[in-house]
Amino acid sequence: MAKKKTTTKGKAKNAAAARAKKPDAKLSCLGAAAQVLKAQGEPMNCKAMVEVMAAKELWATDAPTPAATLSSAILREMKKGDDSRFKKTGRGLFALVEG
Repeated sequence: MAKKKTTTKGKAKNAAAARAKKPDAKLSCLGAAAQVLKAQGEPMNCKAMVEVMAAKELWATDAPTPAATLSSAILREMKKGDDSRFKKTGRGLFALVEG
């Protein structure tokens, strides 16, 4: 029997479904950023997103530069093209892709 090839998109859907089943699952840095941007409804810089994520206890880290960590993660996700949840709206400003 031929083994079915699993795509990256399929893996992402499976991971999202697994997180949805676990109510106590912690959000990833990008997941928390997406929640913050959705709630704010306007573009934000990474420093402001990290402050809101910490205040709402969505995500925390001991990294010395959490805003840089978030910025890097968003930029990596944006390389996915149409699969990215984020878009750049200005220098250092990110928003959610609508739709």
